[in-house]
Amino acid sequence: MASDVLVAGGGLAGIVTALEALRAGKSVTIVDRDTPERFGGLALWAFGGMALVGTPLQQRMKIPDSPARALADWIRFGELNPDDALAMEWARYYVEHSRPEVYDWLTREGLKFMPAVNWVERGRLGEGNSVPRYHIVWGTARELVRCLVDALHRANTHGRLTLLHRHRVTGLEQASGKISGVRAINEQTGQEIELDAGHVVLAMGGINGSHQECRKNWPANRPMPATMLNGAHPFADGKLHHWAVEHLGAQIGNAGEMWNYAAGFPHPYPHYPGHGLSTIPCKSALWLNHRGERIGPEPLVTGFDTHWLCQRVAEQEKPWTWHLLNRRIALKEFAISGAEHNARIRDKQFPLFLKELLLGNKPLVNQMQNESPYFLVDHTLDGLARKMNALTCSLDVDAATLKRTADAFDANFSKGSQLHNDAQIRMIRHARQWGPDRLRTCKPAALQKPGAGPFIAIHMQLTTRKSLGGLRTNLDSQVLDASHQPIPGLYCVGEAAGFGGGGCNGKRSLEGTFLPGCILTARAAARSILRGD
Repeated sequence: MASDVLVAGGGLAGIVTALEALRAGKSVTIVDRDTPERFGGLALWAFGGMALVGTPLQQRMKIPDSPARALADWIRFGELNPDDALAMEWARYYVEHSRPEVYDWLTREGLKFMPAVNWVERGRLGEGNSVPRYHIVWGTARELVRCLVDALHRANTHGRLTLLHRHRVTGLEQASGKISGVRAINEQTGQEIELDAGHVVLAMGGINGSHQECRKNWPANRPMPATMLNGAHPFADGKLHHWAVEHLGAQIGNAGEMWNYAAGFPHPYPHYPGHGLSTIPCKSALWLNHRGERIGPEPLVTGFDTHWLCQRVAEQEKPWTWHLLNRRIALKEFAISGAEHNARIRDKQFPLFLKELLLGNKPLVNQMQNESPYFLVDHTLDGLARKMNALTCSLDVDAATLKRTADAFDANFSKGSQLHNDAQIRMIRHARQWGPDRLRTCKPAALQKPGAGPFIAIHMQLTTRKSLGGLRTNLDSQVLDASHQPIPGLYCVGEAAGFGGGGCNGKRSLEGTFLPGCILTARAAARSILRGD
């Protein structure tokens, strides 16, 4: 079996590469390990947030953004190494091309964005996104995948597209000093096959789907919890990365940099072992340690620095934390990342979305209360403490301690709003200054405010997600060897390439740089392939 282009991996980056090649008249083979209904990889389940620069939506909301401003934010917050030329090049490429190559391109493909730009990853000290950049695909990333897969099939004239599901690439072939194809195995039958191709594009995702790889690469100077949940794709196991290093001299950059999430709990109906759901933590919830004490002295609040949150959670005595809130907070603020638990956005039900935005997301709160043993509800703090201990099979949480924690926070409201002096309340007030965040963030109030109950405690664990490192690539998405020379015929895109260059985000993402990173690197690879031919 032979084709002009072979793509190893059926996620977003692989689909975009294949689509661009098909539209240029090339024959394409996609080798994907998953089943046909899961074609699209993690993007099929993602929320669909994108960090984009200088878009019409920003202009409409009078957001003064520019590539220069975004790059300064990116380098500062990501703590990019100025000696890492590839990372710096890709960061600059991203901010300069996200508008034409992602926003405009997707708009032409028929996709729409929600009419508000959110402000995430502001930085604890304002060193993150200096302006709002987080655009949300209307329909979530599931609609993004659906739209591009439909386009893929429309571009498949004369049967030039071959889709091999449930197949795994095990190695690459070379001929005359150039990559000439791959070896693969049918994981249903065990049959081995050889696939010839003029160009091979690695789009197999990152390495964080393997806890073994994740722990092996964890930076020695950062705390690592004893247990973690898995929010990455289990097939993103790094095996092809290591094959390319061992047999082709490719280089992996920034393997220890990861974009994990600090607050997750087990999926009630897991898609694979250890599957974790990542919440969007409630800003108004108190973040507690395993004893029910508020973590401090600086309180943990989402939306400012996810990288810092993960480190604070990882350094706790036990590998879990608690979120203490009430139903008033949960209805307005509780959310779970991804398409699966954002049905109104996913299914494009705008009236129902507005209703839940204004009146509270009762369906999600009730669903988790009924389905998840990690989402505890009680009308008293004493009763809640008993349930917390029952879940962890411990006596860690003393009811009196939990009450003192709540009382200490509520004391901020005993002398009027002008005398609030709590860092979390200050951060909440700052978040509420931006309209879209105000709609999803409660006005500060006492946790034990009459009528705001019942109380809720959510058992949270650190959840692995994205690899910020990957195979080193140039701006044409060509894989580079130890001498920084392209390996002829070999490309790498998306998370497998650390979303460009082997780690263009550095240590932190501005959040929402992943889906656009897949698109940008994929389109760069396709252009390079077409130029070469």
